[in-house]
Amino acid sequence: MAGDGAKANIMIGIIGGSGFSDPSALGVEDAKDVEYDTPFGKPSSPLLTGTLCGVPVAVLARHGRRHTILPSAVNYRANVYALRRHGCTHVLVSTACGSLREEYRPGQLVLLDQFIDRTTKRPLTFFDGSCDEFVGICHLPMADPFCGETRGVLGEAAKELGITMHEKGTIVTIEGSRFSTRAESHMFRSWGCDVINMTTVPEVTLAKEGGLCHVRYPDIPAVPQVTLAKEAGLCYAAVAMCTDYDCWREGEAGVGVGDVMATFRANVSSVVRLFKEAVTRVAARDWAETLQKNKETVTSNVMLPS
Repeated sequence: MAGDGAKANIMIGIIGGSGFSDPSALGVEDAKDVEYDTPFGKPSSPLLTGTLCGVPVAVLARHGRRHTILPSAVNYRANVYALRRHGCTHVLVSTACGSLREEYRPGQLVLLDQFIDRTTKRPLTFFDGSCDEFVGICHLPMADPFCGETRGVLGEAAKELGITMHEKGTIVTIEGSRFSTRAESHMFRSWGCDVINMTTVPEVTLAKEGGLCHVRYPDIPAVPQVTLAKEAGLCYAAVAMCTDYDCWREGEAGVGVGDVMATFRANVSSVVRLFKEAVTRVAARDWAETLQKNKETVTSNVMLPS
């Protein structure tokens, strides 16, 4: 366990996906809603702020607290911006997914390490000229999109708790909101994809850009009044829960919403336990070097106007 000094430097954002829209499920203490407006519009929900196992957290419901926002309509930029503005250093997220591999069974967790982007309608960057706080063009390296150190913490936590979690997985993110055809599902399998969902992209890519927001926040006394541009980028890691086998298995009906939600609800307690264990482990580590590298990755790959 970390001492109070170590925890004071860390704030963990948690994004809950399908089946996890009620942020109170985590048991956040001293809970208080914080509303944000951003240059990109309103986030999907207020941030539920407080502490989880003594660690400062801010919890956001990706699809809204009543699950009313479809995947294509999620304001990913506003969500990430709000978490970053609040002072988050890390983001842990949950997402429902379909399995494209026999060995990735419904109810099991997958610690994502790669993605393939099949979305078509979503803003993919903060650096598109729509906000004066993000100047230039960002060609962000994406060879390893998820934070390796944070993934390591989640892996350790799962082993400690005896939770079955696949240590890696390539996810293909589709636009949705329809599910795949059998032809598409077989194609994704042939590409080497392990699981499929509708939300990882652009959330993960925006989190990597999230350290360059040139804005101050004097209106929130609990957050240090420093420019976000001087802080590190976000350490983002995603835990996907397999809820179904998509539709690639011959002789079986394809996935439906009922299957997805029933499986997620039956196994959501594993995600809650995992996140509670993970936040204490994150807070117990020194992240200064990792956060500095994250920031430098962004700053060194922005081409400013000449």
